[in-house]
Amino acid sequence: MSKLQQPYSWAIALVIAAILGPGTAGATSTADHSRFKELQRTFNSGPEVTQACLSCHTEAAKQVMRTKHWTWEFLNPATHQKLGKKHVINNFCISVETNQPFCTTCHIGYGYKDNSFDFTKQENVDCLVCHDTTGNYRKQPGMAGNVVTREMEFPPGSGNIVKPVDLAKVAQKVGKTSRDTCGGCHFNGGGGNGVKHGDMDSSLSAPDEALDVHMDATGNDFGCGTCHATSSHDVPGSRFAPTAKDTKGPLMRGKHEGRNPATCVACHDNAPHKKIARLNSHARKIACQTCHIPTFARGGVPTKMSWDWSTGGKMGPDGKPLIKKDENGHVIYDAKKGDFVLGENVVPEYKWFNGKVNYTLLGDKIKAGGIVPINSFEGSPDDGKSLIWPVKVMRGKQPYDPVNMTLVKPHTAGNDDTAYWKNFGWEKAIASGMESAGAPFSGKVDFIETEMTWPITHMVAPKADALACADCHQAASRLKGVPGIYMPRHSANEWLNTAGWGLAGLALLGVIGHGGLRLYLWRKGKK
Repeated sequence: MSKLQQPYSWAIALVIAAILGPGTAGATSTADHSRFKELQRTFNSGPEVTQACLSCHTEAAKQVMRTKHWTWEFLNPATHQKLGKKHVINNFCISVETNQPFCTTCHIGYGYKDNSFDFTKQENVDCLVCHDTTGNYRKQPGMAGNVVTREMEFPPGSGNIVKPVDLAKVAQKVGKTSRDTCGGCHFNGGGGNGVKHGDMDSSLSAPDEALDVHMDATGNDFGCGTCHATSSHDVPGSRFAPTAKDTKGPLMRGKHEGRNPATCVACHDNAPHKKIARLNSHARKIACQTCHIPTFARGGVPTKMSWDWSTGGKMGPDGKPLIKKDENGHVIYDAKKGDFVLGENVVPEYKWFNGKVNYTLLGDKIKAGGIVPINSFEGSPDDGKSLIWPVKVMRGKQPYDPVNMTLVKPHTAGNDDTAYWKNFGWEKAIASGMESAGAPFSGKVDFIETEMTWPITHMVAPKADALACADCHQAASRLKGVPGIYMPRHSANEWLNTAGWGLAGLALLGVIGHGGLRLYLWRKGKK
């Protein structure tokens, strides 16, 4: 596999962290699929495999089709915003619109090339992307989620030949989901390994205890489905409407009760510190992750911290799109995408968060001259619903319409004349994307700074590596700038301190004076 392919090598398996089954990776199946006659044949396409799967698993596709992993849509019950990958704008690759053949490499289906995709056709569901255990199931970018079934050159003109997937072999070896299958997409969100989340990358495929105590490959060895326990193929735990504060205590596995089982409290209770009760009082205002994930992107894979689209389009001395790498070989400039700033062992930022997230969507008016929040985490120290959470704040600079004052959806990926990666012309690329989205575009383009917030919840460190008191209880506190808190050795008022020390000094003088006077009078009395 060429180096150019490597960022997508994980993009075979779909995001759905356990989308087709709640078990952990190492569990032994009661069925040997290689003995099923339905799978002992040659398959010429992914949908043919799905049809064979459905001959036994008759309800599986129907269940999948009710999930956001299939629809790429989510109606937020708190904000009533229509979200999901299909609708949101981000400051990474910006938007799915008109870029489906590339983006849907990470869809749990086959053939999602544009808005005409049939979401009701059961054979369009991709079972293998979540249930592959061979590690040989591959989807190539630009193929609309279809699997390679014949030799092909990828990327075109590279001379690199990609071999077809042996679909029968993969189908006969299916099993429960794993970190690798879920990570195939989640580790590679944003176009490459570790780009988007900060706390998820390929280092979690086989992490040690220091990287993640739960997923430690030689220890607890949790799969994604251990926490994200599915029900009818629906995976709990959503970044669109996360559970910021779980007050309900441990959750018995098997009982769902409408709760999110992927919270810390669902296993560890609201008072997990049995020997140091004082720490439990912290848990009333501080998310577990705040102390137990001291840094993110610490597995040797950097994450993107900023992305400046405005600098894209530069050509090298050879007239070809310019690419620059840092001393470690990581791309820090790509003519197709602009400049990047990468980070490793990043200290999170911290925010009060109550689980409510508002997004800036297509058509929402923005203000020039400021920083546009792609999403806003709501919360305060006084609402009784918030905890202080660790977050990654992704900072970007992306195109917008300065006349209509809206963010835009450009057509970036593809080999056609309107794709930015082909012509490096923003006006044409944005016109194409906005037309497809049915949204107005003035024809004018400018760039604006944006911020997008991501909760940090993976890469949980061993308790010995959790934050110490002094990480927060000092002048240079990690929580410096978080409103509404008072902490010893962190929160101080200069006038109050001066007055306090002044009063203490006067009290000391009074004690010395009083003692001296009594000593003087005592001696005088003796005479």
